[in-house]
Amino acid sequence: MISLQTNVDSLVAQQNLNLDDQFQSNTIAQLTSGYRINKSGDDAAGLAIANGLTSSIAELTQGVNNANDGVSQLEIVDGGLSNISTILNRLKTLATESASSTFTGSRATLNDEYASLVTEVTRQATNINLQAGGTFNQELSVFVGGGSDTANSSVSVDLSGTQNAVDATSLGLSTTNVLNGGVSFGVAGTSTNTVRLDAPGALFLASTASESFTFNLAGGTSVTANVIGTASGITESNLISQLNTTLSSYGITASLNGTGNLQFSGASAFNVTDDATSPVLVSATATTADNTSNYIVQGTTAYATTSATENLTIQAGSSTISVALGPNTPLASALTDINAATSPYGIYALENTAGTGIEFQSSSSFSVDSNLAGQTLPSASEIGATPPTADSGTTNNADAAIAAIDSAIQTLGLVQGRVGAGENLLGYANSLAQSQISGFSAAESQIRDANVAAQAANLTKSQVLTQTAVAALAQANAEPQAVLKLLQS
Repeated sequence: MISLQTNVDSLVAQQNLNLDDQFQSNTIAQLTSGYRINKSGDDAAGLAIANGLTSSIAELTQGVNNANDGVSQLEIVDGGLSNISTILNRLKTLATESASSTFTGSRATLNDEYASLVTEVTRQATNINLQAGGTFNQELSVFVGGGSDTANSSVSVDLSGTQNAVDATSLGLSTTNVLNGGVSFGVAGTSTNTVRLDAPGALFLASTASESFTFNLAGGTSVTANVIGTASGITESNLISQLNTTLSSYGITASLNGTGNLQFSGASAFNVTDDATSPVLVSATATTADNTSNYIVQGTTAYATTSATENLTIQAGSSTISVALGPNTPLASALTDINAATSPYGIYALENTAGTGIEFQSSSSFSVDSNLAGQTLPSASEIGATPPTADSGTTNNADAAIAAIDSAIQTLGLVQGRVGAGENLLGYANSLAQSQISGFSAAESQIRDANVAAQAANLTKSQVLTQTAVAALAQANAEPQAVLKLLQS
């Protein structure tokens, strides 16, 4: 039917032309953007999946950077550990040299270098943040991503705790030295100790007797080492073992001196008192001693409180340390206040063996002065420190240092192993993350990227269809003109 009012063919042509225009526009959008999905309406479900993949790729890309940063930090720590290992080797050399009884040089000179290297260990441990409580002395967590949850997306390297700290204190080196001798009852006491512990077949503390040794340490700390006998008595090795079980963690070692008498050695400040209730190990007249490897200022007058403020002046080399003790300061508080000021300089205050006064000890020379006679210090004549005893002729301090260094080397090796394992672990995590990035990128490409070859063909198709639709629309619009011919006749 020919109609003037409604040109159906024209409407059909217009509709198809609009569809062809939309098809061509979509094809051009894909070709120019490179994406199959340019708006949500193109593929809403596909876009949601692609967005999730894009997010995972972004997370993993930063995770790779995190892993690389983690490896770099661990490599810095690893280099520091190697350097500390070199220092430990030098400490071992110095201690071994001092441990020989035929050494005729100056052990004080050896100890000066030894002490400076022990300090250097702590400095370098601090620089790599692996000192006790340091930034890296914890469980390190590196977020790499790619896991089903946060925990599974992180890689942990556990460097926490004292066992992973490599400063001198954590390695057990801060209380060691390579000076002569130690503390031997009878040598540092008031009379000769005639009890030899190295007699062949000798047994001690029979009938389950016991003997206690009380050690006063810096800062008012006190520790008691008990030796427990058996019904038949104990041997020398068992006796020494019981003492060292308690004392080793305090940097003090029990052993025998050159004449077979009981001796305690160590670089820390300490004095010792034997309870003498059953004086099997030491004679009843030699029950107290000081650490004679240290310079010592020891008073004979009891510490007493006073209504006045007492000012102490401690001279250590070129450093002057001032401590003010307020009126009626208790002995324990005085020790705490003094050590807070002096311990950074290696000078320690401790309770004397009588439990009534204060004495000072240090591995380096120093002097102490007080503005109140009869208080912390008894008199000006005892201000200067007494030098370490050098006539004991033993090498126990050096022997103890060697043992401590061996333990430190073993500890350091374990830390190096954990750091190396952490480097490898992060390397493996990095490889997996890069693999996941490739996989997720390929999956996203399948969903979002345009098929250029197909869209190029579609563009040609859309152009032909558009041209055809325009031509057909022209023909459809011309159809009503046929009515004019009918009207003309």
